[in-house]
Amino acid sequence: MVLIYKILGISGSPNKNGNTAYAVQYALSTLKKRGFESSYISLSQKVIHPCIGCFKCASDHKCWQQDDMLEIINAMLWCDGIIIGSPVYFGMVSGQLKIMMDRCVATRANYGDTLPMTGKIGGAIACANSRNGGQETTLQNLQTFMLQLNFQVVSDGPFYCHSGGTIMGDASKDIWGLETVNNLANNLGNLLLKKT
Repeated sequence: MVLIYKILGISGSPNKNGNTAYAVQYALSTLKKRGFESSYISLSQKVIHPCIGCFKCASDHKCWQQDDMLEIINAMLWCDGIIIGSPVYFGMVSGQLKIMMDRCVATRANYGDTLPMTGKIGGAIACANSRNGGQETTLQNLQTFMLQLNFQVVSDGPFYCHSGGTIMGDASKDIWGLETVNNLANNLGNLLLKKT
């Protein structure tokens, strides 16, 4: 029996067809070519209300707010690996993505049970206007989020050895940056395959 691993890509950009969307889908295409199943979510058209810290979710791991977050959490539970991309906004993730990240507290709110995201593999992509435009701190934001959910986190690895995929300017023309995205996707896929 051949096990097909499932990969979720999330673009945290408010721009549906921007550089972050391009980079995340590029990573997914790398993995599709290797036989992985994939799904893609753009936050650009999602309605996600901010977490208000009420912790009603502590009893059943569900948020009482009725919005698109349920679809996103279900997709995160579905996948074996996840690639999340964000544009750099003031050296950090986008507002839309930060709200999504905060709302994931519902999956671990009572801090007593085994975390449902444990063992998933995560990778991060950051897009900015310049090569040193805040990508590394944005990647750290994303990786901290993944670690909070008990993901294993991968980087882009050789020959770049950065913290993840880093795009500068127009993603479709950033050959160096796309190589980091390709490496990140392949590292994530390789780690999943080692689990079998």
